Amino acid sequence: MLNFKIIASFFLLFFLSNAGCNRTQDQTQTKNETVDVTEEQINKEEVGEAPKPIVVGAAQPAAFMPFLPGKKVALLVNQTSMIGDTHLVDRLLSEGIDVQKIFAPEHGFRGEADAGAQIKDGKDIKTGVPLISLYGKKNKPKASDLAGLDYVIFDIQDVGARFYTYISSMSYVMEACAENKVKFMVLDRPNPNGHYVDGPILDKKFSSFVGLHEIPVVHGMTVGEYAQMVNGEGWLKGGIQCDLTVVKCQNYDHNTFYDLPIKPSPNLPNIRSIYLYPSFCFFEGTVVSIGRGTNKQFQVIGHPDYPDTGFTFTPKPMEGATNPKLNGEICNGYDASDLDLEELRNERKIDLGNLIRFYKKLGSKESFFLKNNFIDKLAGSDQLRKQIIAGKTEEEIRATWEDGVFKFKQLRAKYLLYP
Repeated sequence: MLNFKIIASFFLLFFLSNAGCNRTQDQTQTKNETVDVTEEQINKEEVGEAPKPIVVGAAQPAAFMPFLPGKKVALLVNQTSMIGDTHLVDRLLSEGIDVQKIFAPEHGFRGEADAGAQIKDGKDIKTGVPLISLYGKKNKPKASDLAGLDYVIFDIQDVGARFYTYISSMSYVMEACAENKVKFMVLDRPNPNGHYVDGPILDKKFSSFVGLHEIPVVHGMTVGEYAQMVNGEGWLKGGIQCDLTVVKCQNYDHNTFYDLPIKPSPNLPNIRSIYLYPSFCFFEGTVVSIGRGTNKQFQVIGHPDYPDTGFTFTPKPMEGATNPKLNGEICNGYDASDLDLEELRNERKIDLGNLIRFYKKLGSKESFFLKNNFIDKLAGSDQLRKQIIAGKTEEEIRATWEDGVFKFKQLRAKYLLYP
C-alpha cells in the first residue's frame, strides 16, 4: 500500500507550522495535499499479524488538529461524521477549535430527512452552532456564508455512486472555497463500493445535483481521491482550484471490505443495500418501488401490476420516507435481502437485468419511466432510457459504456491514494 510517512510527530508539527506547509504538488500542478500520519505504533506490520483495523481520517487528530488552533472553521458533516462515539463537531469544540458554522447536506445534519426533502437553516440543538442548509433552496455556499472562515472541513461517509449527492455538495463547497480563498480539508473515509468501476459516463448536458461531473455511475474512489480529481481536472467553475488537503485513511485499500458503522442515509440501512444501490437506484426514475417505506430499502423491488412472484411488500410512511412511492399498495416483486454478500460484492458490476425485466413485464411501457425523465439524470444521459425502450439487451447496453469506463480508469489512476 502506498504509504508516505512522516516519521516523528515533532517533525509533523514543525512541518505544519511553516508557512505554506511545504505543499507537494503532483504533475498536474494542483493545489492538492495529502496528509498520511502513520504512527509506526499503528501501522507497523509484523509477520503473521492480523490485518490492522481501518483508521479513518477523522480518527487521526495529529494529522489535522495542528492546522486549526486560532482558525475559524466550518464543517460539512452529517450523522456519519463520528470518531468512535464522538461526533467531529463535539471533538473539535472540546479541543477549543472555533467552529463557526455547520453546512448541512441532503438528509440534514442529523441524517433524518427524506430524500429530496428541503433542509432548513437553523441551529444545532446540542451545541448551538449555526446550521446552513446546502440542500433545497441552495446547493452552494454564498460568499457571505464563507466570510471570515479559514477552513471548511468535509467529513461524510459516501457510498461511491455518482448520484449519491454528498460528492455534489462537496464539489460546490470546494468551488465556493476556491472563489473566496478558504482552505478545504477532506477527512477521508473508505468507499464500500470502491472495489470496482462501472456504468455509463455522464454527458455534461445532463449535469445536475444527482450527477455533476463526467464520471461513471460507480467511480471507485474515496471522497478524498474524488476531491483531488475534481480539483486536478479543473472541474470547478472556470477551472479554478481550491487549496485542498486530504487526510488519508490508514490500513485501507480498494479491495478492503468495509461495513459502515453508521447508516449513511435513512434508506441505506446496511451493507447489502449499499451494494445494491448502484443498480436499484435507476428504479427511482420509474413507477417501481425500491422499498422506501419498508425495512428493506434498496433491497426489494416491486409494483402492484407486476405479475405474481410469491413475494409482496407494502410501502408505508416511516422515518426517511414520509410519503413513499406506492404508499399503502401491495407490490409484487423480488426480495434481494437474502442475497449472499460475498457473491454480491464479487459481481463488480451494475445489474440492469431487473430494470429491463420490469420494463418488459409491466405492460404500459409509455408510463414506466416517470414523465420528468428523472431516469436520464440518474443515468447521466437519455441513452439508457432509449436503449431499454428499443429492446436492447443488457450486454448490448453495457458494450456502449465500456470505452468510457476504460478511459475513466486511466484518468482515475492519477488521483488514487490507495492501492
